[in-house]
Amino acid sequence: MTIHSTHPFADADPDPARRFRGRIGGAVTLWTAGDEQERAGLTVTSLMVALGPEPAVLALLDPDSDLLEVLRDSGRGVVQLLSWADRQLAEAFAGTAPAPGGPFRQAAFVASRHGPRLATATTWAGVRLAAEREAGWSVEVTAVLEQVEVGEDDDPLLHRRGRFQRSRA
Repeated sequence: MTIHSTHPFADADPDPARRFRGRIGGAVTLWTAGDEQERAGLTVTSLMVALGPEPAVLALLDPDSDLLEVLRDSGRGVVQLLSWADRQLAEAFAGTAPAPGGPFRQAAFVASRHGPRLATATTWAGVRLAAEREAGWSVEVTAVLEQVEVGEDDDPLLHRRGRFQRSRA
């Protein structure tokens, strides 16, 4: 892993699609899957919730991520919304900040039937992997919402234009 002292794309002229995506922004989530023997996690901001008889979350995941492999093996995962206080944890699970001992050592997690859940997460969902397909350089996963806990999100962690931001509410 390389830690950059500056933004890796600061001098680059990214393509218009990347710049467009960066301006959409949204909530920062942590996806986790697995158990004590094998677990993985990934910071994810490219996602949406599809309502219906079987509500689901659709997300774009890195095809080379450990999370995708463990999610495929277990068929289950946890999607938790992060708060402003979790921004270092988000960097650790994104692989852009050091995480001595691994990212799961950076915070307390509790075991659930869907996988490890961040103990401080007030809003989270236990999900079941239902489908996946290639989408650009990512894998689009559809994960059915099987268990949902909605709490107070007083200080959500947001991501826009490559940076973490606070809500202006």
